Amino acid sequence: MRQLYHALLATGLAVSAIAVPAVTSAKTDPAVVKALTDTRRSEANRARDVYRHPAETLAFFDVHPGQTVAEFYPGGGWYTEVLAPMLKDKGHYVAIPPATEKSVAAFAKFVEGKQTWLGTPQVAPFSATAASTIAPGSVDRLLTFRNVHNLIMAGDATVAKAFGDFHAALKPGGILGVVDHRLPEDKDSALEKSSGYIKKSTVIRYAEAAGFKYVGESPVNANPKDTHDWPEGVWTLPPTYKLGDVDRAKYAAVGESDRFTLKFVKP
Repeated sequence: MRQLYHALLATGLAVSAIAVPAVTSAKTDPAVVKALTDTRRSEANRARDVYRHPAETLAFFDVHPGQTVAEFYPGGGWYTEVLAPMLKDKGHYVAIPPATEKSVAAFAKFVEGKQTWLGTPQVAPFSATAASTIAPGSVDRLLTFRNVHNLIMAGDATVAKAFGDFHAALKPGGILGVVDHRLPEDKDSALEKSSGYIKKSTVIRYAEAAGFKYVGESPVNANPKDTHDWPEGVWTLPPTYKLGDVDRAKYAAVGESDRFTLKFVKP
């Protein structure tokens, strides 16, 4: 998994100087607001809110306490810090890291000693070959943030297995929420294997093949400044800054990538 947060600190910018939008809206659950404003979240993570719009994103996916919410590939735990606390006392959070010793150990280390904040998440690693360990029809919401491009780079069989597992895990009427880096539909699809950007139509195709019904898209994570043609793909932009200090101010001004936010339902 990629390191999501160190690049911001390396810029030397004061987090207080970053304009972070309000986390409240008409549809925002108070439990989400409470989780987002918790001071135990790091300043580096809170500074990403301006790009990732977590309150609006979770409202679009209709996420609330009392649900069982699974997160596919939680990575460094950015959304874990929001989802796990809001579900700790009412609901259930399931982490689905890659089924590798390194990834499982990294997630265990992330939550270690944080039970009073994050609770004790269930861990159900994803394997491209072994059966899912999530009970069929047990999940209300299954969310994945900027991870389908990794599956696509791993190959069609891996993507199909993942979406099949998503469908099996969700209850009838359950929602699959997908956020990822948008590749414009008129671009060469070969870029999906190397740039980190993927087409909306590709995600819909895999989801529908697994049995999902496409519900719609929210524009909340779109970024019109992103031209989708950077020298190191999406990783040129923050927070990765793969080119280091080369044109760093230029890429900082673009911000994080242009992303689609898609909702599917299991009939």
